[in-house]
Amino acid sequence: MNFQKVSLLPGLHFVATPIGSARDITLRALDVLASAEVIAAEDTRSLRRLMEIHGVPLDGRRIVAYHDHSGQGARTKLLSELADGRSVAYASEAGMPLIADPGYDLARAAAEAGHVVSVAPGASAALAALTLAGLPTDAFFFAGFLPSAASARRTRLEELRQIPGTLVFYESPKRVAASLADMADVLGGDRQAALCRELTKKFEEVRRETLATLSQQIADNPVKGEIVVLVDRARSETVSDSDIDSALREALEEHSVKDAADLVSRAFGLKRRTVYQRALALGKA
Repeated sequence: MNFQKVSLLPGLHFVATPIGSARDITLRALDVLASAEVIAAEDTRSLRRLMEIHGVPLDGRRIVAYHDHSGQGARTKLLSELADGRSVAYASEAGMPLIADPGYDLARAAAEAGHVVSVAPGASAALAALTLAGLPTDAFFFAGFLPSAASARRTRLEELRQIPGTLVFYESPKRVAASLADMADVLGGDRQAALCRELTKKFEEVRRETLATLSQQIADNPVKGEIVVLVDRARSETVSDSDIDSALREALEEHSVKDAADLVSRAFGLKRRTVYQRALALGKA
């Protein structure tokens, strides 16, 4: 038994749940689930199973369903519990609450009503994928799920094309081939990308290729499972040596050679080693 009952403040307590391996739950999350007077979940069956695995008893509590189709009624019920001074725990089906998850309206309503809102943080597919993708993590944009309709999907990709950071998408196995084809067409087939599948599970897989290569691979051999697609930021094709040197001279006025190289390489989307060598040369000049 790896949890303990604690005294929770009346309020809404969000709980992150594992994205695959049940052992990725945090001890604090188990404490909250064991101690809350009311429990709500995006998927009641998966949360009940998770609590059974870790030996957290319901002790007569019922798990209230709160998801995209539960409507205003479920939210009103939970807000009523909060108004009566109870502690309410809400758990996502997998990962961090509110990240591609229906908890946003509940969180906003609870905060606007003056209730305590807290979180027991934990696993996140987006952050796990960023760790594994081999793409820049200094700036990233979580775009969630793309539209299912082709025209709307391409329009959304056009809006994201010039964002100066790694793009992170959630995708279903049924749509990933079409989405990758549109990404290659709209964002550019030569952009570096990664497809992360079944993270933390038995068949975890990470593919690091260009968008064009990934698109072709998935078109030829469809995949199953939970998928995160990451795409590198747009890279400038018109940066001249003089532009790089000018930026380095300006950066070197206030930064070390190492830090100046880091700043300029990120700004222009260039390999750090190449920029570092130029910074060294300028520093000695």
